[in-house]
Amino acid sequence: MNTLLKSANAYVKIILFSLSIGLLVLPFTGTGNAVRLSAAAFASLFLWRLSKSEAFLSIARSFSRFLTIVRENISSLSRAAQSPFVYAGFIVFLIFLPAFLNDYYQDIMTLTGIYIVLALGLNIVVGQAGLLNLGYVAFYAIGAYTYAILSTTLGLAFWPGLLAGAAVAALFAFIIGLPTLRLRGDYFAIVTLGLGEITRIILNNWDGLTGGPNGISRVGRPVLAGYSLHSTLDFYYVILVIVIITVFAMKRLMTSRIGRAWIAIREDEVAAEAMGIDTFRLKLLAFVVGSALAGLTGVFFAAKMAFVSPESFTFSESVLILCMVVLGGMGSIPGIILGALLLITLPEIFRDFQDYRMLAFGIALVAMMVFRPQGLLGTVKK
Repeated sequence: MNTLLKSANAYVKIILFSLSIGLLVLPFTGTGNAVRLSAAAFASLFLWRLSKSEAFLSIARSFSRFLTIVRENISSLSRAAQSPFVYAGFIVFLIFLPAFLNDYYQDIMTLTGIYIVLALGLNIVVGQAGLLNLGYVAFYAIGAYTYAILSTTLGLAFWPGLLAGAAVAALFAFIIGLPTLRLRGDYFAIVTLGLGEITRIILNNWDGLTGGPNGISRVGRPVLAGYSLHSTLDFYYVILVIVIITVFAMKRLMTSRIGRAWIAIREDEVAAEAMGIDTFRLKLLAFVVGSALAGLTGVFFAAKMAFVSPESFTFSESVLILCMVVLGGMGSIPGIILGALLLITLPEIFRDFQDYRMLAFGIALVAMMVFRPQGLLGTVKK
């Protein structure tokens, strides 16, 4: 009985205190703001009082046990997702998926495929080699503009354009990586952040070559056996083939000696170098391979849109791709695919809330760092 009386008195004090705050600010802020401030004070004090109660502590302990069970199940799911039968079943599902989708959702799935390839390329740099690249979109832009310029001026076809875009992006990565990869940690991240912004500004101001803010239009479409690929379904199957080849190549690369060396560099660069690993050469290789994938994807993007402009290659694109890698799980191919699906398809489903997308990304990343640092389908470090 005494406990109930004490609780009742405490809540009465909270109500009176909240009302007094509203009355004090009423002459200065007006009725509406006074009511809002009073309600905010009441809500804050009420939640603080509630957090001290035994019922709340019991709920918190139950929620903690629930999170432990979820973590164990996610780890099991991550191991199961590595099975080749899962990959094969997923490919069959994706082949027949367009039959149940209209043109709009086929286009969304095509866009998701683009980001899957981009995220897999960034995963080599960030997830495998441990290099925080905040200007990854620069190589995406270099590949897109390489094909757009060669297509409109020299009439270069799409298929050799894929190789040209990847090669030019890799060349730029090699040139930039030689001096910058000697930097570590935050310094390298700052350099790549500047690289992304410098690339966008150059594309925006070099009117003679890139068209400036107007971009480049009438970029050539892919042609296969005399048939011009132009529909959403055509591009869906092209990007699906690119994704399958990329996933297979990444799987082989990540389990190779080079992939294991990248992981060693990510975990402890000094120890890796002491064991005889040429850390600079392998970091440069990771930077070049990841950038080549970005350039190849840029070629596909330019051919699909038949138009490129600097507005498509902003810093937020680099952040979005990095979110996919972190959310899905660095170093996990199924996790990265899941991260791309979540961050591309969910915003389209909840399009009415698109203004809060970056806020949702931030909250999701903070929650991941607290409850699942290795990502949704990432593996726990041993």
